[in-house]
Amino acid sequence: MDRPLIAVEPNCWRRASLVDAVEAGGGTVVGPDRAHGLVWAEPAKAHLLPPILDEHRGIDWVQLPYAGIEPFIDMLRARPDLQWTCGKGVYAAPVAEHILMLALAGLRGLATYARARTWEAPQGRNLFGARVTILGGGGITEELLPLLAPFRCEVTVVRNRVEPLAGAARVLGADALHEVLPSTDLLVLALALTPETTGIIGATELALLPSHAWIVNLARGGHIVTDDLVASLRAEAIGGAALDVTDPEPLPDGHPLWDLPNCLITPHIGNTPEMGLELLATRVTENVRRRAEGEELLGPVDVELGY
Repeated sequence: MDRPLIAVEPNCWRRASLVDAVEAGGGTVVGPDRAHGLVWAEPAKAHLLPPILDEHRGIDWVQLPYAGIEPFIDMLRARPDLQWTCGKGVYAAPVAEHILMLALAGLRGLATYARARTWEAPQGRNLFGARVTILGGGGITEELLPLLAPFRCEVTVVRNRVEPLAGAARVLGADALHEVLPSTDLLVLALALTPETTGIIGATELALLPSHAWIVNLARGGHIVTDDLVASLRAEAIGGAALDVTDPEPLPDGHPLWDLPNCLITPHIGNTPEMGLELLATRVTENVRRRAEGEELLGPVDVELGY
């Protein structure tokens, strides 16, 4: 069995760990001029990737770090002959944990109590027995469903592929979204950002939610029309929103969302680099091993779908 020849993104702060991960999978770390595969760890440096691929045509597989591939989407479509894999499912467990934390905080009134300077009147709703709608049926949802099970929630998953999911009472197609929103206590966004899902929650969808409903978004800020959300929160038309992602992002100082008492914001930390490094390294090791064995790689990117 030949050892896969793998390059690791140069000048990456994660490089030492990723080099170890490649070697643990049975690969040999080489320069791009000799490599057949490339591990790229920093979306912020996505613009540096195309020249490397153009110059080193021997590279036929690229491992990307996260499930979200927005910084890379144009180059993927320009190079459909390459095999692309991403971090689908790698960080699902910590993200699901963060969703649960924000859901409890929102429903239980933490947005108000954390800002209070006097003894507030009681407020809040139970997560126990709540009707939860999750948009997206990928790895995050698969990790979240067992976390919700002890709360005996009635969970509806809305996704493109209508097939059973353990822990979900029902799985519906995307065209059923408006049907389920009026009976939703907690709306969780855990789906990929594509042209079809950009702005999927706007004024129409917000108006369909009950006045007590909370939204938790750990997907991408672009899923929600921000101005419509601000208007809904100001009018107290919904219970509130707990956001780990925003549009724009980072959310500028002075933006109205910062001051709304029914809005909780965390700065895209559902998975931090420190949390995720070990998880990414494990995925790299496994995919290098699979490459050596001629097995199907984990986290393949569908270039047409964009995730």
